[in-house]
Amino acid sequence: MPESSYLALFLIGLLGGTHCVGMCGGIVSALSMGAGPRPSLHLAYNAGRIISYGVAGALAGAVGGASLLLSGQLPVRIILFVLANLMLVALGLYLIGVTRALAFTERFGQKLWRHLQPLTRRYLPASSIAQAFPLGLLWGWLPCGLVYSALVTAMTSGSALHGAGLMLAFGVGTLPNLLLAGLLAVRLKEYAAKPFVRLSAGLLVLAFGLWGLYNVMRLLVQSGG
Repeated sequence: MPESSYLALFLIGLLGGTHCVGMCGGIVSALSMGAGPRPSLHLAYNAGRIISYGVAGALAGAVGGASLLLSGQLPVRIILFVLANLMLVALGLYLIGVTRALAFTERFGQKLWRHLQPLTRRYLPASSIAQAFPLGLLWGWLPCGLVYSALVTAMTSGSALHGAGLMLAFGVGTLPNLLLAGLLAVRLKEYAAKPFVRLSAGLLVLAFGLWGLYNVMRLLVQSGG
């Protein structure tokens, strides 16, 4: 697995921060209620969330590895890579506001989330690390198109270990935005909603997806030649 893949997913998590603030901003803002921002609660919550991403990445990598063994390596890997980059293109357009297509992908996780969401009420309001950490573990399974685009990339790794590593890199990329969302609460959410911010982030993520598709086409041309 090239190191650039880990860097790419880290940057995607970072650039997709405007989406993260929109999806998770409410829960992290709730951690700041009461006595004011408590960094330990935000760190515990985000640690739980990122661990869930790692578990999901391991599962996706294992599934991808099994499909590669069953179907022959190169064709399946190319299909997964194309799908991952198409998800990034959709995510970029979604952030820009051109389309709501990515919202459709989030419906796939709704069935699981319906079972997990009631469990989150046990830990709200989260006033201790013992509550914030399991809350993050559960919230990591919230249906999210940004996470799903990263998971498809994790599948292309063909390995549970690499899949987990890729999703951990992605999770660390989302960390700065969500930590700031918790500590600065409303101000950052307003900033993330600004058209210029969403446009800039969307264009950068869109560029990642288009660059990946270009590389697939180049590989196909070279192998065909």
